[in-house]
Amino acid sequence: MTIPLLVLIDSVQEYLPEFQAHGFEPIYAPTAQTRAKAIQDHADRIRVVLTRGATGLRADEMAAMPKLELVCSLGVGYENIDLAAAHARGITVTNGPGANAVSVADHAMALLLGVARHLPQADAWVRQGHWSGFMGPQVTGKRLGILGLGTIGLEIARRGANGFGMQVGYFNRRARPESGYTYFDNPRELAAASDFLVIATPGGAGTRHLVDEQVLQALGPTGYLINIARGSVVDTDAMIAALAEGRIAGAGLDVVDGEPNLPPALLKLNNVVLTPHSAGRSPEAVAATVALFLKNATAHFGGQPVLTPVLDAQAQAA
Repeated sequence: MTIPLLVLIDSVQEYLPEFQAHGFEPIYAPTAQTRAKAIQDHADRIRVVLTRGATGLRADEMAAMPKLELVCSLGVGYENIDLAAAHARGITVTNGPGANAVSVADHAMALLLGVARHLPQADAWVRQGHWSGFMGPQVTGKRLGILGLGTIGLEIARRGANGFGMQVGYFNRRARPESGYTYFDNPRELAAASDFLVIATPGGAGTRHLVDEQVLQALGPTGYLINIARGSVVDTDAMIAALAEGRIAGAGLDVVDGEPNLPPALLKLNNVVLTPHSAGRSPEAVAATVALFLKNATAHFGGQPVLTPVLDAQAQAA
């Protein structure tokens, strides 16, 4: 007997046959409309949901699925999965820490280089028939600040330090002296000591607007902001104002609060490089995250402990 699996994300479409081969019956519903219809039509059968942090799974959706016993987030984030509701029902929640870290770190450096060296503007300029240079600061030897020194943050730090000889500082929930990088007590002090400030924290209420007007002011008119984490970590209005007024030099953003609906004022700025929440979408990263999901799901339905449980469900339910 196959296990009904509700799939809420589009990046795994090519893996649907593999899900079937592992004993699951994928119900593919990556849009709001198909999601609602799939839950309406299959609520009494669904036993597992595959989602991601930004896509999430609400309490009312869980309540509609009486046989649901496992919710898996494809990436490391799980901020929009209602952990309290899951815990109350005894539903296991897993995520994918580290599986796409290499891809996300690569993308962070691409955004950093792209915004500093004006690569999108230079490309457009050449395609318009021009051939004159764009001036942008070199990256080598500069100061790299990282908000969140988890698996992804460490990958970014290694690229900065080992690839570009950057001086790396970080802010984290706890100091990590074993990393060898410089710890700062708060985001504002880190920003003041950074030429490039990269956000690699989890999303959720605990990090909402961690980068606010004061942090942006501390980053200063020659500083660049890079965000490959969650849009909610940044006060978007404050960031737009800082960019428009030249109080920071530029931003490279893979995530924006409210995405995919972006503020028109942000789209008009020429000192911003935008990508559509695609940092973790390399073929290698998707394959790794899918493999981890299948290991978790196979373990769960085989009566074994999952590999990467979200351990703070009970704390958030309290």
